[in-house]
Amino acid sequence: MEAETESTNMTKLSTKFISRLIALTLLAPLSAWAVTVTGTVTNKTTNKPAAGDDVVLIAFAQGMQEAARTKTDARGHYSIEVPDNGMHLIRVDHQKAAYFQPLRPEMTTADVDVYDVLPKVEGVTTEADVIRIETDQQGLHVVENYFVKNDSDPPKTQFGPRAYEIYLPPDARIEGSAAMGPGGMPVSSSPVPTEEKGYYTFVFPVRPGETRFQVSYHLPYSGSFSFTPKVSLPTQNVAVMLPKSMKFSAGGTVSFQPINEDVTAQTFLARNVSPSQAMAFTVSGTGSMPRDSQAQGDQQQGEQPSAANDTRPGGGLGTPIDTPDPLNKYKWWILSGLALVLAIAAAFLLRGKPEAAVATSSSPAPAMPVQGDLLATLKEELFALETERLEGKLTEYEYTEQKSALETVLRRALSRQ
Repeated sequence: MEAETESTNMTKLSTKFISRLIALTLLAPLSAWAVTVTGTVTNKTTNKPAAGDDVVLIAFAQGMQEAARTKTDARGHYSIEVPDNGMHLIRVDHQKAAYFQPLRPEMTTADVDVYDVLPKVEGVTTEADVIRIETDQQGLHVVENYFVKNDSDPPKTQFGPRAYEIYLPPDARIEGSAAMGPGGMPVSSSPVPTEEKGYYTFVFPVRPGETRFQVSYHLPYSGSFSFTPKVSLPTQNVAVMLPKSMKFSAGGTVSFQPINEDVTAQTFLARNVSPSQAMAFTVSGTGSMPRDSQAQGDQQQGEQPSAANDTRPGGGLGTPIDTPDPLNKYKWWILSGLALVLAIAAAFLLRGKPEAAVATSSSPAPAMPVQGDLLATLKEELFALETERLEGKLTEYEYTEQKSALETVLRRALSRQ
């Protein structure tokens, strides 16, 4: 009997030992992957260390969730533990605005620049408001892209309840939106309606450099629609792009001039529009804008590189009307559908609860569950692809080819949801 009891106890001990051994074996690689990342946060408005700022580690493999948190010391230094070798993002919260730094597996340092925040900043203008129009079964489909320039001196971030304001047609039915800070990734950011119908505000920091906003919406359509757009800031260029098969008729006090460089679409451009000016135009007819393949063909035949690779101040939009298309900086980004792809990726990969959009719109939101492992991989690959492109490690052809492959996988994953 004693021998039997002793044998049972030995079996239990052996089972516990094996279980612990397995657990240690599984945890060993994670311990080996753990690394300490250090960095310095500098306030570029004052050129002094940013003390007491929150530093947050965001893990892509965990659905864009917070993995660790710390604060900067009096010298702006921080140290944070990265638990695995996946893709991460360092987020620094300075005066309620968020600043991001990509963190690849091999990195052990990540310095971040931040700026002082004001509700309104001198030197913020809209470089371009590009309105892309076509028709579909639901009516008039419009994608509006805003390219916002912050040339404040000393540099500051414009952020508050009305960081960037836009006007849309009163009957617009918003279907998607995204925002992207200078050199960053697009995140889902919803325009917040105000007391005035058609008047919205993005609660997203407008940092020094170029910030992009995009809104996709539908309008009821019976063959003709009259727009009376407004701009909230002085705007260098207001461009209307539509298929060759549709008609455009300008009205109001703002003059639109045709740009005839593109054989696949037509563009009408108004320059130096102020908030006090009355704009109006009417579109009629039906048609679709060229799809990705056509725009990529234009790009390969010598069209200017995308905005992501053009770091010149002003981006070359100030060329005279009789020179080659002044929207070259933006045309491929818009026509190729890259803006739409980024917004779709943001909406599906980074979308959070709608009620949290106002409070946390400057931070990546939790991901939607789309076949967990595949989604995590897609997020990692999309982020790496955009980062490598911004760093100039990919040619435009390599970027387009890899993006197309990722889009295909994304569409297949979403179709199975």
